[in-house]
Amino acid sequence: MLPIRCRWSQCGLTAGAAVLALVVAGCGGGHESAGSDRVVSVTESDFKITAPKQLEAGALVLRVRNRGPVGHELLVVRIDQPALPMRTDGLTVDEESLQRHEVGVLEPAATGTLRDLAVRLVPGRYVLFCNMSGHFLSGMHTTLVVK
Repeated sequence: MLPIRCRWSQCGLTAGAAVLALVVAGCGGGHESAGSDRVVSVTESDFKITAPKQLEAGALVLRVRNRGPVGHELLVVRIDQPALPMRTDGLTVDEESLQRHEVGVLEPAATGTLRDLAVRLVPGRYVLFCNMSGHFLSGMHTTLVVK
């Protein structure tokens, strides 16, 4: 690609218009995408995850609020077996064995935070859980059925 060279007096307006067009297109594109996805509320607290028990398949945004006094993460996995595999520590789920079933992850976040996780869910059974040490065993998980 050849570099474009011009004086500001010759192409400043053109460059400014191009930047403006990119900014407007970028803002519009992101906004449309977020607006077209369904938003589903999920609440994390000690030691519980509250979310719908059933949803329709498709693109959606999990809007996750941490109401607990400590940080929490959120993992979403599609799985058909009744129980998740545990690590040898007995306190956490074996995430490595679930990687191929993982639909989305939110890293740990502080109390009071609100985060969005965009996912596309196909029909099946999903588990939403926090895998911080002891949190899963303390009840920080819920099952979601997608039809």
